[in-house]
Amino acid sequence: MRIRATVVAVSGALALSALAVPAAQADGSLGDTKITKVVVDGDNKVTVAASSSKSIKVSVTATDNSGIASADEFELEGPGYGYLTTSKPTCVKVNATTSTCSASVLVDPRVGDLFNDNAGTWYVEAWIDAKDGDFIWKQKAGSFNFQRASQLSANAAPEPVKKGKTITVTGKLSRANWETNKNAGYSTQPVKLQFRKKNSSTYTTVKTIKTSSTGALKTTVKATADGYFRYSFAGTSTTPAVNAAGDFVDVK
Repeated sequence: MRIRATVVAVSGALALSALAVPAAQADGSLGDTKITKVVVDGDNKVTVAASSSKSIKVSVTATDNSGIASADEFELEGPGYGYLTTSKPTCVKVNATTSTCSASVLVDPRVGDLFNDNAGTWYVEAWIDAKDGDFIWKQKAGSFNFQRASQLSANAAPEPVKKGKTITVTGKLSRANWETNKNAGYSTQPVKLQFRKKNSSTYTTVKTIKTSSTGALKTTVKATADGYFRYSFAGTSTTPAVNAAGDFVDVK
């Protein structure tokens, strides 16, 4: 919560406070200042690998009839008591009444910035000041997915293979473990086995299987034609979707 001495309009009532506003009084505003758009990392999706840093850009667009003066540091909050504070935003005028204020924050799992249970839906808290003294404060001005980077592999064998014979397709689904700084298998997840004929650009789903306790994948299919096999994972709230590279099988 913010600590700021100001007149805060909450649920239609004015309250003078030099203390953090209680959770029950979630948002505050004065005048006609409005937040119209919040964008995190371009598409409101942030993926962080196991052992590398990531700079996250946050942009908040706001409007007021007098124009926008400035913005406080944005605060990002998520599951598992996840909490990050950006740099001081820089506001760029869009027109006389509207500005986009942008800032960034660097996260690095190697120095303990993130834990695995921090993955999921995060929210952007923003405080915007207008030139005439109006302002708006929203605890959940926008949301974004904060996810553990995923990896998926596929290998079809034997190669080449006679038509009608059995092909075994193995692979593994893993994701970043922010606490060990290594990738770890993602267990019991549904993954699609897909096939694309040699001269086609479209993959079709052959079957759906689940990963093992270690994230391993293994299944068999009959060889019918030259083409590419891959595994495809649809993703979860904590882990992004990912496709394995297609593995070509020459059918004789």
